[in-house]
Formats: sequence, structure tokens, C-alpha cells
Amino acid sequence: MLQLSDTQTKNALPFRPLVEALRSMFKEGCEMPVRHHHTMGVPDKADATLLLMPAWQSGAYFGVKLASVFPSNADAGLPAVSATYLLSDGKTGAPLALVDGGELTARRTAAASALAADYLARKNATTMTMVGTGRLSANLIEAHCTTRQIETVTLWGRNFEKAGDNAQELSAKLGVKVVAEQSLPKAVEQADIVSVATLSNDPLIQGEWLSDGCHLDLVGGFTPNMREADDTTISRSRVFVDTRAGAMKEAGDLTIPLANGTLKPEDVQADLYDLTRGGNIGRTSENEITFFKSVGAALEDLAGAILAYENSKEFLNA
Repeated sequence: MLQLSDTQTKNALPFRPLVEALRSMFKEGCEMPVRHHHTMGVPDKADATLLLMPAWQSGAYFGVKLASVFPSNADAGLPAVSATYLLSDGKTGAPLALVDGGELTARRTAAASALAADYLARKNATTMTMVGTGRLSANLIEAHCTTRQIETVTLWGRNFEKAGDNAQELSAKLGVKVVAEQSLPKAVEQADIVSVATLSNDPLIQGEWLSDGCHLDLVGGFTPNMREADDTTISRSRVFVDTRAGAMKEAGDLTIPLANGTLKPEDVQADLYDLTRGGNIGRTSENEITFFKSVGAALEDLAGAILAYENSKEFLNA
């Protein structure tokens, strides 16, 4: 069985091919049971979350991800998310690869956002604001740069000094201009694409900050109590999701507006199934604000794990 470290997983999942792998998987579809979602108490710290995410394409591949989210790890300088992915043969059940789940999750999450932006962001988008300085921020910036010609990225974080350090590192690493900004309203107002990856329970993004034609990409919130944008944002936007079943049940950015009447179920325009299959064209004008909310799906993990395996299986015979 192939075992891929975090570095090997990263190298096996370049963003442009990964975006296309997700596009193909959403077009083709797969079996994807509702994921197991469990809250785990942690003594003297915030509750943790355990996720079990299976998916399969009959006769081809099947896999399952075991993931955990420990929000308090940030206080100790540790990653909040840990995960492992087991990919197996859909014909025999034989295990094929054990893939680093943290790297797989980070990269497929960013690729899903880039895939959505390919339908929802303006074609001439050149500026991006990244809200959040965690693990996903670098991946989201790099992924969005594969579907749009991003020239400048503004980085905002609660710790401005950390944001400044990260901006310097990302500029050198990604070859795109990344600058830190202390004012969140200013950072949001000047961007064609705003990507948000935080663990916030209260809205950070205020709808009045969004410029006409902006595309908003919300990634961080994954429970009904977490929220990154306010009701005004919802009211001003055309709303899209990765999967209706997941986002409309699990994402506070949708469940709260649905509960208070700001959003109706029929206001959700489309998900990535609809967009990739041509059921919805996505953006329809230069001035509209588009809103994309993802919570992740086992389909995305399966697509990424297959790509990582296919790109690495020659090492089995080395």
C-alpha cells in the first residue's frame, strides 16, 4: 500500500489538475452518504469535532476520511485540523493508499473554492483579499491564482504582525504580491475576490463593505453556530454552495439567515453539481455580488485521493 506524507501529498496535488479533477467528479458524481459529525468534549478547552466521510465510485475506487477539528490547538501553535484518508480498490476492496488527510483537505478545499470562482468571479478579477492567516490561507491564494490572473493579494488577520510576516513569506513563495492590511473594511472594499477562512462564530464580513461585482468565498465555518458574513451580505448577494445537502444543513452562514427569514431555500441559486453540469451559468453580470459557501464534501476528498494515488503509484514499483 502506498503511504503519502504531507509533503508527498502536496506534491501529488498541483492545483490546476486538482481543480479539474474536482470539476470532473462533480460532473460524473459518486455515492456519498451523509458524513458522520460528532462533537467531542475536551477538558478545559473548546469542544472538538470528529468527522467520518466515506465516498465511492462503483467498481473504481472507494475511500473514507477520518478527520478531527480541535479549535483550541491554535493557542498552543498546533494545527486545528488532523486527518487521514484511506483509498481502496472498488473492485477488490484492497487498500491502495494512505494519504495525509490534512494536506488533502487543505488542498481540495482550496481547489473547490477556485472551481467555484471559475464560474462566479469576474473574468477580469485581479485583486484578492484573504481573511485569515491559518493553514488554508496560502492554499486559497495559490488555488485562486490558477483560475484568475491575480496581481495583488491583501492579507488580513487578527494578529497584524503575523499577517505581515505571512505576507512576506507568501510573496516569495507564490510569486504574487501579498501585502498585509490592518483595516478589514479597507481590505474587503478593494477586492475583486474575498476569501475567508477563519473559525469565527460571529460575522466578520459586513455586507456594506462589498464592492459591486465582488465574489465572496466563505470557507471557514463548518457548523450551524459558525458564521463569517452578516445578513446584509446575504441580502446583497446571489448565493451558491458546494453541495446543497451539506451547506444548507451545516453552515451557519446559511442556516442562520434561513432561520431568520433573510434567506429562503429557493434563493440558493446552485451548487457545484449544477455549475459543472451546465444547469446554472453562475455569474450573469459584471456588477452582481456572488456568494459561495463551502463546507466540504467526501466527493472532493475522493477526487483528490484518486489524483494523488494516480500521480504517485509509480513509486510502488521503485
